Amino acid sequence: MSMRTLTALEARVLAVLVEKESTVPDSYPLSLNALTLGCNQKTARDPVMNASESDVLLALDELKLLNLVNTVSGSRVVRFEHNAARGLGVPGAALAILTLLMLRGPQTTAELRMNTERLHRFADASSVEGFLDELAQANDRRPAFVTKLARAPGAREPRWAHLLCGEVSQEAGPNAVPRDDELVFLRAEQQRMNAELEALKALVQRMAHELGISS
Repeated sequence: MSMRTLTALEARVLAVLVEKESTVPDSYPLSLNALTLGCNQKTARDPVMNASESDVLLALDELKLLNLVNTVSGSRVVRFEHNAARGLGVPGAALAILTLLMLRGPQTTAELRMNTERLHRFADASSVEGFLDELAQANDRRPAFVTKLARAPGAREPRWAHLLCGEVSQEAGPNAVPRDDELVFLRAEQQRMNAELEALKALVQRMAHELGISS
């Protein structure tokens, strides 16, 4: 596939569209305002951006020329949707990995497995590794989309970075202290179960209140 490298904002816009399709399906396709807010989120973003709506609109125009984004008609508000899987020529699981790398920067296999949970659930770390290995290989339809960075001193795992915005420095330091693969996943599972438990407690209390049962 012949495609120029993306700017940082173009990659962010594309990744936000992919992310929000799964995380807020009722609001998808996205309006320009919602998309801009997603690009400028302070959480789950590295780096944090401060793009204007006009900046995002220019990026959308470029992405449409690359067949990566479409405008949705039939609404009073113009909305946008991605065409990333077809435009990049990758399956959904691989697109989930690329999306998180575009949103959060270089990550380990364990971090990718945890952070892609809402976009695609991988069975284990080795399945993530398998898709990364495929994305790291160029073929007759596309260039290599990811690269494995050199392992930082003292790190348990190497990190992976996307190449959609061009080559990346192999000397970039990790953004966080590397963590053991299973420990990362278990902590994520614990957080998820704690959230579900709190939601269940709230539901029980609400039902008890409605039924007039004293807790």
